[in-house]
Amino acid sequence: MTDILLADDEELVRAGLRAVLEAQGDLRVVGEASDGAEALTLARSLRPQVVLMDVRMPEVDGLAATRSILAGCVPPPKILVVTTFENDDYVYEALRAGADGFLLKRARPAEIVQAVRLVAAGESLLFPAAIRSLATRRANSPARAAMARAGLTGREAEVLRLMARGLSNTEVAEQLFLGVQTVKTHVSSLLGKLGARDRTQAVIAAYESGFVAPDQG
Repeated sequence: MTDILLADDEELVRAGLRAVLEAQGDLRVVGEASDGAEALTLARSLRPQVVLMDVRMPEVDGLAATRSILAGCVPPPKILVVTTFENDDYVYEALRAGADGFLLKRARPAEIVQAVRLVAAGESLLFPAAIRSLATRRANSPARAAMARAGLTGREAEVLRLMARGLSNTEVAEQLFLGVQTVKTHVSSLLGKLGARDRTQAVIAAYESGFVAPDQG
């Protein structure tokens, strides 16, 4: 059973998400928060595996709440940022802060369920075109220098490029004719070299550094 916390200032949105998620036998909504401060309090007390976090809320927004939850909960939950616009700068900053992906409010019920299951299983939910658009606008020299210092092996570089296209570990394994566990080992290694918390941060680093060009995503 996957326990989920909903954080959104609109009660109707929370009710809709609860109905979609609790129709599944393996998903359970354990709490609802109407702002970021309440989300942090509930995340600490309820210890959900996944938080669906609205990015724009009064008082404490989703970006600040994401940072606080990841810093204040052990182990930290997976966080899916829920947004209206995929090119929202708030979304980008939440992903850089450690959110595991984002979900559009117009997503279909099946997509919402799949997204929650995906991040609960340890994957990142990326929209490659949106990430590419957001990250490449922030390409910078420090990011390029950090990537150069990382010293990725040839295989790690291949894995990172495929991750930037939004491929899962299983899909990367199929592309490179490797075992899934081998891919996971490469991912773990490149995350360590990049100082990235997760796949999302690694992909952002790949675009900001120019390691993956905009037309390669």
